[in-house]
Amino acid sequence: MYTPYEIVDISIDNGIKKIQKPFLAKLILGFIGGAMISLGYLAYVRVSASIPADLASVAALVGASVFPIGLIVILLAGGELITGNMMAVAMAFFDKKVSFKELLINWITITLANIVGALFVAYFFGYLVGLTHTGVYLDTVINLAHHKIEATPLQGIISGIGCNWFVGLALWLCYGAKDGAGKILGIWFPVMVFVAIGFQHSVANCFIIPAAIFEGQATWMDFLQNFLFVYLGNIIGGSIFVSGFYYLSYKHH
Repeated sequence: MYTPYEIVDISIDNGIKKIQKPFLAKLILGFIGGAMISLGYLAYVRVSASIPADLASVAALVGASVFPIGLIVILLAGGELITGNMMAVAMAFFDKKVSFKELLINWITITLANIVGALFVAYFFGYLVGLTHTGVYLDTVINLAHHKIEATPLQGIISGIGCNWFVGLALWLCYGAKDGAGKILGIWFPVMVFVAIGFQHSVANCFIIPAAIFEGQATWMDFLQNFLFVYLGNIIGGSIFVSGFYYLSYKHH
């Protein structure tokens, strides 16, 4: 492992690289990022749906154990995920290596590309292929989506903070590991834990809530209201609770 002092510098460097990527690359990698997180969530639905309701904690653990594949692919194979950028680009911003305008444009670009990727998976793989369309799988999608939607604005923000505290830590540990196995383990456990707890991830919600919408079980207004508050929480969790805290602790000028 690199030391925390070294990880700060690696995070800053990665944040700069995210800003410097060509626009087309950002769109493509953002689409991949949204799709991969959604495929991880689709795997969660498929492996946990048939577990009996009185074993809900077991279902959450089983689903959470496969969900991290999305972030593993993004960080090791290539992809851009807004919740990760909330950590890495913020770190570069705190070090005055990127401007606030550059940060804002990057976040907006990656967010929109992530949403397209998530909707693609929800509609084509979930609805058209039928993987979220029938039986226990449909029931699970509806239950998960309604649980997200029913959160109050304050609950959405706080849950979003918890989520991206863990996702930011997953990036932090990935950047700190020196080999592939270390990176995978560093990503896996924080992501698995936030999913098992039930914290809300704005991009994952771009899959599960539209999956319910395509089945006529939720509305786009439900989605928008949820997304805004969870997204705000994700910003605080990634940019303050990870980047801000570690930057103040380990970057001494």
